[in-house]
Amino acid sequence: MADDVLTWLLDSDPSLRWQVQRDLAGAPPAVWQATRARVATEGFGARLLAHQDPDGQWAGGAFFPRVDGEVQWPAEGDGQPWTATTWSLAQLREWGVDPAVLGDTADRLAEHCRWEYDDLPYWGGEVDVCINATTLANGVWLGVDVEPLAAWFVEHQLADGGWNCEWVEGSTRSSVHSTLNAVRGLLAHEVATGGSAELRAARHRGEEHLLARRLLHRSSGELLDVCLTPPVHPSRWRFDVLRALEHLRAVSEHESTAPDPRAAEAVDRLRAGRHPDGRWVQGPVQPGEVWFGTDAPTGEPSRGVTLGALRVLAWWDADVGPAQ
Repeated sequence: MADDVLTWLLDSDPSLRWQVQRDLAGAPPAVWQATRARVATEGFGARLLAHQDPDGQWAGGAFFPRVDGEVQWPAEGDGQPWTATTWSLAQLREWGVDPAVLGDTADRLAEHCRWEYDDLPYWGGEVDVCINATTLANGVWLGVDVEPLAAWFVEHQLADGGWNCEWVEGSTRSSVHSTLNAVRGLLAHEVATGGSAELRAARHRGEEHLLARRLLHRSSGELLDVCLTPPVHPSRWRFDVLRALEHLRAVSEHESTAPDPRAAEAVDRLRAGRHPDGRWVQGPVQPGEVWFGTDAPTGEPSRGVTLGALRVLAWWDADVGPAQ
């Protein structure tokens, strides 16, 4: 990594800078922890916290904004709005905000927040795999007892080892998007609580489903369309090569295991996206209303993608070795 790339990454919001310090710059814990503590009081973290409603929600709703109790469904072509409670909590969590900063948010959400689907209580989740996976991770981060929601993933795992948000419409074939979100949520739960043998086995089956296809292919061997586009940051729910490899890196760290060689083709594809200046560009940004922008527009150098890619390559090359 060139010095100018590291300098560029460090010249960023505290929500990203502390990760650069910890994972790329080799800063001592006292340094990156001090930067991480600033996320809640300045920059993106402070701005997003300031948008929280008195009842604990963001934009008045669980998954979609509400105005005077009415769900604000997006117009066709506008994209998913990213301002409501679930997305805001996930962003704060991924930025490294100390959950203590949110005080009694979990209790306020239990009292006031309901899903758009069937008016279900917030911390119980609903029927969508991706929504439930994010809620599981958010819940354990805020100290909520979400064990019934964790068990839901075992009950809804498909025969091929993965998950699909379309199971309610009868789908029996797993989706890479849904499966990656599910294993990410289960890993967050396991790291926070210790998990259980049953939940760990379900996560491993999901990861095996993705690895058996080398993170890139359908069961037929055909390359997945979603792997033809560059990674995007923030990725939110969409599957891409970087997001999948970041999960495998987190698994290796959690379980003290070596990288799985079946991910090599995906690593090569990620490495090939590096531009001559040492940076990666932003992929196709998902449309939809946001509180404020946090990274580059599509096609421009992205600090978030570059950090993630360099972090994955450092993990992979330390064990497997760089490509020849």
